[in-house]
Amino acid sequence: MRKEPDLVTRVGSVLLPNPVLTASGTSGHGAELAPYLDLSSLGAVVVKSLSPGPWPGNPSPRVHEAGAGMLNSVGLAGPGVEAWLEDDLPPLIETGARVVASIWGRTVEEFGKAAAMLAGAPPEVVAVEVNVSCPNVEDRDRMFAHSAAATEEALAATAACGRPRWAKLSPNAPDLVAIVDAAVQGGAEAVTLVNTLLGMAVDPVRRSYRLGAGGGGLSGAALHPVAVRAVHDVAKARPGVPIVGVGGVASAEDAAELLVVGASAVQVGTATFADPKAPAKVLADLRRWCRRHDVPRIADLVGSIHRPPD
Repeated sequence: MRKEPDLVTRVGSVLLPNPVLTASGTSGHGAELAPYLDLSSLGAVVVKSLSPGPWPGNPSPRVHEAGAGMLNSVGLAGPGVEAWLEDDLPPLIETGARVVASIWGRTVEEFGKAAAMLAGAPPEVVAVEVNVSCPNVEDRDRMFAHSAAATEEALAATAACGRPRWAKLSPNAPDLVAIVDAAVQGGAEAVTLVNTLLGMAVDPVRRSYRLGAGGGGLSGAALHPVAVRAVHDVAKARPGVPIVGVGGVASAEDAAELLVVGASAVQVGTATFADPKAPAKVLADLRRWCRRHDVPRIADLVGSIHRPPD
């Protein structure tokens, strides 16, 4: 009888029992998935991105099926960090989940404020994902993650959270490695690759946008090859930087692909809209995949494409 594979992984200083996480923005504040799967069985639950205060998000419609992917324009709607700590985090902790908080801001000051508000969060919040893939109103609506200087400044402002920080970056950046360097310089312990691709859909009959805000972000299967390339190239260029891979993970094969090119963990996002049990299914399938392909430790898989063959 084959021994069970060791799925323990490490993202920087954060030790996780396995590499399968939820993706921010796809499972609400986390506890919503509890009726469908054991959240404590996952590596961690990454919650919806939070700003310092409540934010209404974009007008509806907010999601649109787009071929092999999904366009969304939710606009980072949320209750704010304070309300999340009081109302949403306790029921999530009760499930036994390890939690990764996600924060965003329209200005560097807002990033700093959101991070400082998390300083007193309970120990179950093991890391903070800093979502710099959002508009920078101090720089004429450019994304923070499209500018090395803005990325470094935003990350540096979040040190007050007192936890390991993961910088969530955009695949739309012209030089992703330079942005990774800036994030690390600002204090990021790891990077999450990638957020959605910019996209748009229109109704040609009505001559109107399919989404209330016009454009949106493309996620799902269509994004997967982009994520694989981003993880691969960053891992090759900066092998010392831990990576969390995200983009179109819906199967063990998808997860293993991101691990092989350099991710230490993966996030399951859009697949959860079709099946709330998707993260648990990916985890179970990954365990079987490792047995089937004689992978005794998940750590042996991480970045293996960059290592010379034995």
